[in-house]
Amino acid sequence: MTARILFIGEGSSDNGLVPHIESIAARKELDISITVPDFGLLRPTTGHSVPDKLRAARTLGGTYDLAVVQRDADRGPAQDRKDEIKDAVLAEWPSLQHVAVVPVRMLEAWLLLDEACLRQVAENPRGRVSLDLPKGAAAERIADPKQLLKDSLARASEYKGRRLTQFQKRFAQHRLRMLELLDPEGPVTCLPSWQEFIKDLDDALEILSE
Repeated sequence: MTARILFIGEGSSDNGLVPHIESIAARKELDISITVPDFGLLRPTTGHSVPDKLRAARTLGGTYDLAVVQRDADRGPAQDRKDEIKDAVLAEWPSLQHVAVVPVRMLEAWLLLDEACLRQVAENPRGRVSLDLPKGAAAERIADPKQLLKDSLARASEYKGRRLTQFQKRFAQHRLRMLELLDPEGPVTCLPSWQEFIKDLDDALEILSE
């Protein structure tokens, strides 16, 4: 039996979480099929809220055993986002089991801890310029981890002028690639939000494998 999973992120660069879902399922010897709807192709345009995306996914058809829904905590408590996702699923698709993925404050905080990965994606893996990245749980206390990641990638690249400008325009691609390359057993494991993601997903997949 193949378990059918619906993945809903905040944006397309969040799709880098999909390989991590697949690897966890593989360790459990569970066959899965993950659908990642491209809501941007729909007309009229889908709203950005979780209920909007769930409604749009239902209109596209298909049946699923599990939804994995990612939503950044931003400046509020992570539990508020989890409750928001739970309420949305109950309202829009009550028969669907779900896992809420809530990075604190933003998903970029997970990426700031892997310096080797950052330098690789910055196209300068042997660079030695100081990046002064946060350590451990401090990553979740950064006011704007997205901006810090942008700045750190630019600094690590050591590009200048026009080449730097062109590099910075590809931030969404760089973010996606960093998420795909993120070592699930590396520095990110110290963050409670990552631990909860892995545990909640593992528990949900265990149920599907029974």
